[in-house]
Amino acid sequence: MTNQKQFEVVAIVGPTASGKTALSIKMAKEFNGEIINGDSMQIYRGLDIGTAKITEEEMEGVPHHLLDIKEPTESFSVAEYQKLVREKIAEIQGRGRLPIIVGGTGLYVQAVLFDFQFTEEKVDEETRQAYYEELEQIGPQAMHERLVKLDPETAKTIHPNNTRRVIRALEMIELTGVSKAREEFNRGSIPLYNHLIIGLDMDREKLYERINLRVDIMMEKGLLEEVKSLYDRGIRDVQSVQAIGYKELYAYFDGKLTLDEAIEDLKQNSRRYAKRQLTYFRNKMDVQWIGNNWSEIIKFSKLFGY
Repeated sequence: MTNQKQFEVVAIVGPTASGKTALSIKMAKEFNGEIINGDSMQIYRGLDIGTAKITEEEMEGVPHHLLDIKEPTESFSVAEYQKLVREKIAEIQGRGRLPIIVGGTGLYVQAVLFDFQFTEEKVDEETRQAYYEELEQIGPQAMHERLVKLDPETAKTIHPNNTRRVIRALEMIELTGVSKAREEFNRGSIPLYNHLIIGLDMDREKLYERINLRVDIMMEKGLLEEVKSLYDRGIRDVQSVQAIGYKELYAYFDGKLTLDEAIEDLKQNSRRYAKRQLTYFRNKMDVQWIGNNWSEIIKFSKLFGY
């Protein structure tokens, strides 16, 4: 990274509820930028309140890209995201503007900025079906324990109840002989753009207070009704509704939790997710950490030629 010329791409990252959206609007206005969504769940239509998706009013006229591009029943991969964002970066630069990626999905941001190459996963329907039949017989915990034996590093990153990812990891080992953890380790780390990654951080206790308050505000804005609409459409067992804010309320509608228990789980899972986000950004990328303070961002940015 160098400060000899203006950056080609800027990313604003940080944990949930750290203030990325509001600061991104100010930055886009200050530096003639356009914003690219960097959140894996905001690509879905109908997942608005629970993903804290920016509203038309909040955009204040700043162009936003890659929001609402998929139906909640569709799958979406980091490889697809990588391709779409790199195309958007070229388009925005072609207009003489600054691309600003904003979001908390670390792998998505990293895959765009560096020379990540994704192995095209082979799919054998017979193998997959066999795994799912076995899952019905022995349950998710036993399937996850098998993954622990074959690929312990990957197993650490997947919850036993996330059976789709467990089975995909087992498939990779059987069909390619390469563990998912090894495949990810072999991905490139060479930057493709002269970029700056700004990370928003704050006192952990204050962040957790903001997360809890955000959940309360989401409920007031109609999160329960938003999730019920998806639930009533029969949308189940797909990538979108595994998101935090949706899976907890699905458990409520399934009668597994009371509403108060579901809301408490939502807050707790959001706090845990924030902790994982911070760990990822600190371990995987060269992030310039600053406080959630606009004057600090302006001062910092001017050091790099803006």
